Amino acid sequence: MDKWLLIFCACFAGIFITINYRFGIETKWLYSINNRFEKFLGFYCLYAIAFIIPFLLLVIIKHKPVISTPFFWFLLLLAPAIFALKVSFSGLTQLIAGYDNDSWRKYYSIIINLPSRLVLVIIPLFLFWWYNKPYASFWGLTTKNFNWHPYALMLLIMIPLLTFASTQNDFLHMYPKLKQVAFIDDISKHPGWYKLVYEFSYGIDFVTIELFFRGFLVFAFVRYVGADAILPMAVFYCSIHFGKPLFECISSFFGGMLLGIIAYRTQSIVGGIMVHLGIAWMMEIGSYIGNLYKK
Repeated sequence: MDKWLLIFCACFAGIFITINYRFGIETKWLYSINNRFEKFLGFYCLYAIAFIIPFLLLVIIKHKPVISTPFFWFLLLLAPAIFALKVSFSGLTQLIAGYDNDSWRKYYSIIINLPSRLVLVIIPLFLFWWYNKPYASFWGLTTKNFNWHPYALMLLIMIPLLTFASTQNDFLHMYPKLKQVAFIDDISKHPGWYKLVYEFSYGIDFVTIELFFRGFLVFAFVRYVGADAILPMAVFYCSIHFGKPLFECISSFFGGMLLGIIAYRTQSIVGGIMVHLGIAWMMEIGSYIGNLYKK
């Protein structure tokens, strides 16, 4: 990758992070919008700034030939819209009915929310892949030549970092996500099974993220700009963490870049899914234990 582009993207991400945590772009502004369309526009502007500005610099300085490629510009403008739609989508809550107990309706609406967002994202991604067929696999979703050992090592390296994070108040305030369904203890005789179902549903969101960021945003754009496509993706990926603890947001830029490099070199996102799911569930376990000790 171009070193000057790396410096620019790192500085740009740092400035963007500073502005967000100083003024609360996501937590104070975007999540306070009640109108779904306006919320979609707000998230689209946020993601478009994060993704398109680094790409414009990349295209102007190094890859002028793509300026005359209409489909490239179509993808560039549409990519933030897909994820903005995913974030602003309210799920299928309104379609869930037939339960006299409101708590059960709430539980099932939470469980179905993230899988429904996967479907929302996967439809346009499949159409783009089917139309172009740039790769034999579906945006890197293949186990061909897959070796799980380096990914297991990455997860081991993360254990002390996550152990430290599990002692931090802002991290424990955000996690575990399992507390969203804590009410299941009062309405079920077997809450443990329902909590496992929640964790499985929660894990599906990371499949969506890897497929979109390390799959679509890497493989669709390397055709035009090569490995440099990883850097704008990393800034975009960082911007979807603006509502998370600061340390997690900062590390997401470097983590996104690393996973992008791995996907590019291996031509597979399976390892990234493995790492992302492993980290997510270790964060759940660590924060659950951390909150127990906090009490």
